[in-house]
Amino acid sequence: MAEESAAFGALLRELRLGASLTIEGLAEASGVSVRGIGDLERGRRAAPQRRTVAALADGLGLDEKDRERLLAAARAGRCPGYSPPGVRAFPRGIHDFVGRQPELARLAELADMAARRHLSADRHLSAGQPDPGAAADGQPVRPGAEQPVVAAVSGPPGTGKTTLALHAARELADRFPDGQLVVDLRGMDDVPPEPAELMAGVLKALGVADRVLAKAGPQGHPALYRHLLADRRCLLVLDNARDEAQVRPLLPGAGAGMVVVTSRRMLTGLESVHRLPLGELGAAEAAAFLTGLVGAERCDADPAALAEVAQRCGHLPLALRVAGNWLATRTGWSVRRLADRLAFEERRLDALAAGDVRVSAAFDLSYRQLTPAAARLFRRLALVEGPDVGAACAARLTGQSLFEAEDTLEELVEAGLLGTERDRYRFHDLLRLFARSRLEAEESAEDATRARAAMHRWLLETAVVAGRWYEPEHGAPPPGRRGTVDLSTADRAREWLQAEGDNWLAALRAAATAGQHATVVEVAEAMHWFSDLWIFWGHWPEVFGTAARSAQALGDPLLEATQLNYHAWALLMCEGRHHDSLARSAEALAAAQRADDLPQQAWAHAYAAWAHQMLQDFESAADHNHRAARLFEAVGDLHGMLHAMHSSGITQMELGRVEAALDSFLNTLAFMDQAGDRIEPHVAQVTRGSLHMCAGGACARTGRWDEAIDHLRTSVGLCRDSGNTGLESRALVHLGKALLAAGHGTEARDAFTRCLSLGPSADPESVTKARQQLAHCDD
Repeated sequence: MAEESAAFGALLRELRLGASLTIEGLAEASGVSVRGIGDLERGRRAAPQRRTVAALADGLGLDEKDRERLLAAARAGRCPGYSPPGVRAFPRGIHDFVGRQPELARLAELADMAARRHLSADRHLSAGQPDPGAAADGQPVRPGAEQPVVAAVSGPPGTGKTTLALHAARELADRFPDGQLVVDLRGMDDVPPEPAELMAGVLKALGVADRVLAKAGPQGHPALYRHLLADRRCLLVLDNARDEAQVRPLLPGAGAGMVVVTSRRMLTGLESVHRLPLGELGAAEAAAFLTGLVGAERCDADPAALAEVAQRCGHLPLALRVAGNWLATRTGWSVRRLADRLAFEERRLDALAAGDVRVSAAFDLSYRQLTPAAARLFRRLALVEGPDVGAACAARLTGQSLFEAEDTLEELVEAGLLGTERDRYRFHDLLRLFARSRLEAEESAEDATRARAAMHRWLLETAVVAGRWYEPEHGAPPPGRRGTVDLSTADRAREWLQAEGDNWLAALRAAATAGQHATVVEVAEAMHWFSDLWIFWGHWPEVFGTAARSAQALGDPLLEATQLNYHAWALLMCEGRHHDSLARSAEALAAAQRADDLPQQAWAHAYAAWAHQMLQDFESAADHNHRAARLFEAVGDLHGMLHAMHSSGITQMELGRVEAALDSFLNTLAFMDQAGDRIEPHVAQVTRGSLHMCAGGACARTGRWDEAIDHLRTSVGLCRDSGNTGLESRALVHLGKALLAAGHGTEARDAFTRCLSLGPSADPESVTKARQQLAHCDD
C-alpha cells in the first residue's frame, strides 16, 4: 500500500511541476489543503478518493489523458487496511459450496449493475464534468445521487444465507477492486451491536486512523462513513442482520459499490433493495452436497439411503452439513445407518447435531425473538396434519380473530419460520418437528388436545357447509350465516374444500376414531356430489368407506345403504376396482332392501350396471340399468333417471351400436333442456359435459370429425367452467385425437399440452395418453 501511495504521490508531483504550480498554488486552485497535498506527494497518506482526485485534476488543468492517468494511479493505491474483529477484508473460501446457481447469477447481474454505475461516474470525471454522486471531501453526498446496489438475502434458519454471501463475495471480488468487507451484525445475539459500533468498525477497516475518528466524533462518523463508501468500489456484506433498524444506517447513500445483506427476516421495511429469498436445496443438489462431505465411494454404495438422508434433512443446508460431518467423522457408519437413525421423527432433531452445531439451536435463536402470541401460534401449528394451512383454520388453534391470526402468521413469515404462497402457510419439515418439540415442552397435553379439537370441529363444520353447495337439497349457505371463510359461491366453496382437503380429511379420521359417527356420515353426505368435481383427489374411497362403517355403527340401514353406494362409486371411478365395487353395491342393495328404500335400491343397481360395463359384461349392465331406471322413475328421482339414460347410451356405444348410442346421448341432452332448472346446476354441468364427450366420441367413430370436434369443444368448456379437472382431462384427450384425425395438428398439440398442464386433479390415465400422443406428434 505504501508503494502504491508513493506512486500516486510521485505522479501528482510530476504533474504539479509540469504545470509550474507550487503546493500552495495547487491548494488554492483545487481547494485541497496544503498539508493534504504535501502528505500525498510524500506517500504519507493513502491515495485519495475520486472527488479529491477530480479537484486536483481541475486545479492542474489536466487534459483527458493525464486526468485518466491520475485517476488510475489513485484507484491502484486504494485498498482496505486494518480489519477489526467482526470485519474481514476477504471471506474464507467455501470449498464445498453446491447449487444456488440462480441466486449467484442474480448477484452477478447486480454486481454488473454496480460496475456500470462506476463506469458512468468515471466518464463524467474523465470529461471534467461534475460527478453525479460526488461532493467535496468531508462534505455530505448531495441528495439525488446514484444509490449503490443493495441485495437482501433472506430465508429460514439453516438455509445457507451466509455461505451464499461469502461464496458470492469470492466470485465477484475482481469487480470490486477497492475491497470486500464482511461485517457480522450478530443479529441473533440477545443484545446485538448498535449500528454506531458497527460503523466504527467499517471505518477502521477502510483505513481511517483513530485520530481522524476521534476528531470527527461519533456524530461525524455517519457522514464520514457515507463519504468513504460512496467513493469506493467496495462489496460490503452485512451478515446476520436482526432487523431494518440495525441495517438502515449502514447502507451507503450513494456510490458504485454493492451491499449484500443477509437475514432470517425478510426486512420488508427496507426500500430500493433487490430481494433474494432462499429456501432448501433441490434433491440432486442436496445429494451432491452430502457426497462432497462424505465421499463418493460411501454415497455411491447406497444412493437410496443417501436420498433418504437428504430428504429427512429436509434438503436444508445446515442439516445436510451436520449429517455429512457426522458421517465423515464416523467412517465405520454406512449411509443407511444414518438414514435409519433419522427415520424416527421424535428423535430426528436430536440426531442432527455434530459437536457444538445443532440444527435445533439455530431454530431456537429465531423462536426466542418471537412475541408471545407468535410463539404460541408457532407451537400450535404443529397440530396441523396437512402440509399447509389457511389463516382461518390457524385462528382456531389459538382462538384469535381472523385478522389477528393473519398478523401473527405474517410475523412468523417475516421471522423466516414459516413459508407462504397463495394465502397458504407452510412449515419446513424440520421446523415442524421443532414446533412440535416446543409444544410438548411448553404446553400441557390437555391444552394441545383442546386446540386440536377446536380446529377439527371448525374444519368439519365448514366442510359440510362448503360441500352442500353441490347437493340438490341444499345449495348456498343460509343467508344469515357468518363465517371466517368466504363460501358465498360454489367456486369459492370448491377452492376451500380443495385447499384444506388434507386437513379436513385428518379431522374426519379423528372424528371416526373418537366414535363421532353421526358427524362422519354428515360430512360424507355433504361430499356426495362435490366428489364428482375432484374425482382423482385420491381419498374418496377412504372418505366413503369410513362413512359406511360409521353408518353401520349407528345401526341405520338407510344411512348404511347410502354410504355403501357412495363407496361403490369411489372404488369404481377413483381406483378402478370393479369387482370390489360390485360387492359394495350388492351390500348397498341389501341394506336398502332392509330399509325398504327404493331410491337407494335404484342407485345400487345403477352402480352395479356401471361396474358391469367396465367388466365388459354388457348384458348384466343393461339388466341392472333397466332395473335402476324403473325404480328412479317410480320415485320421481330426476337425477337418477338422467344417470340411467346416460348409462344406457354408454352401453349401446360399447356394444358397437354407434348411431343408437349417439341418438341416446342427444335425446338425453334434449331431456335435460326440457327439464330445465329442475336439474340441479352442478349435476347439469357435469352430465352435459359427459354427454357431449360421449357424443363426440360417437361422431368420431363414424368419421364425422367436424361434429365430433364441436361436441368435444363444448365438453371441454363445460368441464372447465365447472372446475371438473378430471373430466376435462379426458375430454381434452378425445378432442386432441379428433383434431389430429381431422388434420389439425397444431390444435391437437394444444389440446394434449393443455391436458398435461391441469395438475394433480387430472385423470392420470388421460395424462399418460396425452403425453404419448404428444410424443407421437413429435415423431
